[in-house]
Amino acid sequence: MNQTVSTLSQRLPLTGLRVVEFTHMVMGPTCGMVLADMGAEVIKVEPLEGDRTRHLLGAGAGFFPMFNRNKKSMAIDLHKPEGAAVARQLALSADVVLENFKPDTMAKYGLDYAALSAQNPKLIYVSHKGFLPGPYEHRTALDEVVQMMGGLAYMTGRPGDPLRAGTSVNDIMGGMFGAIGTLGALIQRGITGRGQEVQSALFENNVFLVGQHMLQYAMTGQPAAPMPARISPWAVYDVFTVKDGEQIFISAVSDAQWRTFCNVFDLADLKADPRYASNNDRVRERPTLMPILRERLGRYSASELGALMEANKLPYAPIRKPEELFDDAHLLATGGLADMTLPDGPHAGETTKATLFPFTMDGQRLGVRLSPPVLGSHTDELLGALGYDGGQVQALRDAGAVG
Repeated sequence: MNQTVSTLSQRLPLTGLRVVEFTHMVMGPTCGMVLADMGAEVIKVEPLEGDRTRHLLGAGAGFFPMFNRNKKSMAIDLHKPEGAAVARQLALSADVVLENFKPDTMAKYGLDYAALSAQNPKLIYVSHKGFLPGPYEHRTALDEVVQMMGGLAYMTGRPGDPLRAGTSVNDIMGGMFGAIGTLGALIQRGITGRGQEVQSALFENNVFLVGQHMLQYAMTGQPAAPMPARISPWAVYDVFTVKDGEQIFISAVSDAQWRTFCNVFDLADLKADPRYASNNDRVRERPTLMPILRERLGRYSASELGALMEANKLPYAPIRKPEELFDDAHLLATGGLADMTLPDGPHAGETTKATLFPFTMDGQRLGVRLSPPVLGSHTDELLGALGYDGGQVQALRDAGAVG
């Protein structure tokens, strides 16, 4: 295992790149995780009490272990002058600095782009905000806030019942866009020798996600309906409740698939009915077609339907819960899950499976080289690399500047 990881590390594209991360919650840490998984040394600077996501309950309990693997942790109190000085020295040793605090926060500690780039023009500085500079930039943003104001909650819920998406889509994708900007800036720095500031924002990310619905309106003149009430472009494309109350998603999105679907489920009368001849015909006739399909398919179990759909290469999906994916045969067989040790909480020190990025490089998945760090577990190592001796490190601890 160690040999495999070591060999992989030598091939990772960002090996040798140093990233210092002043981030919390999800968006900034996601950007850092992308760069870390691709081989960068990512140093997460945390307050002495730790990133708040280490201690969240409920839906937030998975934030820290999910978005902070392959990183080192250094605990610094930026409010102490000695701590801020250490943080500036650390930031100036980096190729990339990440942050996702309110506007002007980093400037209070001399950790803003203007201050750092004046001393290191090659620095790439990546800010993750609620909004890009403009009328909204000083508003406090959360994923749910921008989903509500950016049309995504409207599109996700039933009419009159806006509903946030079932995961932190804007936080995660905002961090990914920050990472994309970082990679572009690194390429440009290789050409010009100069760094730059990259900005990514929750609201603008959300607007990008609903852009297809905006253009639907531009193309048709008709406002996009919320997804539960939308006019689907395909007639057979829905969740069916079947035998014993089980559920399964079934679709047939082309005329060829429709013919196969009818053959498999003995629907010769529907196949021959001119009302259902083409996909667009079937879309127009959904009110008559779907009740028939629901009644006839309801005689099968979900497993029987899945087996028949699979055997005939028709698209379908079992309805799964997130916790069931730990045992997914495909993920386990293809290395889509990797072992990782939990750093905090009642199960600290226990091993679990972590989801990896959904792509390969040189035929390999980007794995877990470092489990999410225990708070401050790399402080001494990193201070030593900056030139601090044991006495100086102890003096910083005595002053409450590092942990």
